Amino acid sequence: MAVSLPEKFDDLPDKRRYWPGAPGSEEEGLGMLRLLTPDVVADAARSQIQTGERVCLNWDIENLTPPGFGRKPFEHKIKWVAEGVAFDDEYHFNPQQSSQWDGLRHHNAPAPTPEDPSRRVFYGGTTASEIIDTDSPRIGIGYWAKKGIAGRGVLIDYVSYAQKKGIPLNALTRQEISLDEVHEIAKECNITFQKGDIFFLRVGLPDTWSKMSAQQREAYSQQPMPQHAGIEQSERVLRFIWDNHFAAVASDAVSFEVFPAINEEFDLHHHILAGWGLPIGEMFDLDALAETCQKLGRWSFFISSSPLNCARGVSSPPNCMAIF
Repeated sequence: MAVSLPEKFDDLPDKRRYWPGAPGSEEEGLGMLRLLTPDVVADAARSQIQTGERVCLNWDIENLTPPGFGRKPFEHKIKWVAEGVAFDDEYHFNPQQSSQWDGLRHHNAPAPTPEDPSRRVFYGGTTASEIIDTDSPRIGIGYWAKKGIAGRGVLIDYVSYAQKKGIPLNALTRQEISLDEVHEIAKECNITFQKGDIFFLRVGLPDTWSKMSAQQREAYSQQPMPQHAGIEQSERVLRFIWDNHFAAVASDAVSFEVFPAINEEFDLHHHILAGWGLPIGEMFDLDALAETCQKLGRWSFFISSSPLNCARGVSSPPNCMAIF
């Protein structure tokens, strides 16, 4: 059964939030992933899986070391579970340190009232106290884990576009990718967006990071407000995302959108994550994906992603694969 949404951005009664699900319901917990109905997924599989080639989109979990924003560094230990017979391993990591889906518990947005002008809430009006409550799984990543994320993915390869145009690119600067450039790349690659698409934007963080010295990486991690390249934050980008009814968006950048926001009024995390329930993927490894797209001459594919099954989870490694 198709999912009903206001067709156009201008049809939204409140541009900053769209919360159709009842509090604590599966519909609320899925957010825009509810667009990935069985029919949408089946159509994507039929149209996209042609050669059987597979590309995993998970960046090495140890790559972004040291991480920014004061996050705990990754740790991995191998231990005997039965001396001389079998090993176990132990992982200690923050999903935000590498490839990850931002879940609906990750980021809130301003929602002022006359009584509380500084009020902020998460998707659906969820409060911080509900998220901290150990008995409340409301809008937790567990809702995504039960269904998985599967559908048609499309890649906008800005890295290749910039190389062709002679545009210098540094993913750890406040470099803005304009919507005009996205449209130009889509036209060149014959991409026609469809309802329920998972939108990928390649900005080039893996290349930027690989060229940095240990000292430069340490300096990056210590910045109180680091800079990240990404798509422009504007009303027209919000209109583009809503009008195409994407089920999720993702990038290989640290934040999907340019950061810090050049115009706070159109902060994408506020609108699309906290406001519309649209998953945001960050630091996906899109290099091999871009190579495969170039080789096959097509920039759409089938996506399969299995978030961690943690009912109260805030975010998750994507465990994501593209199949052609």
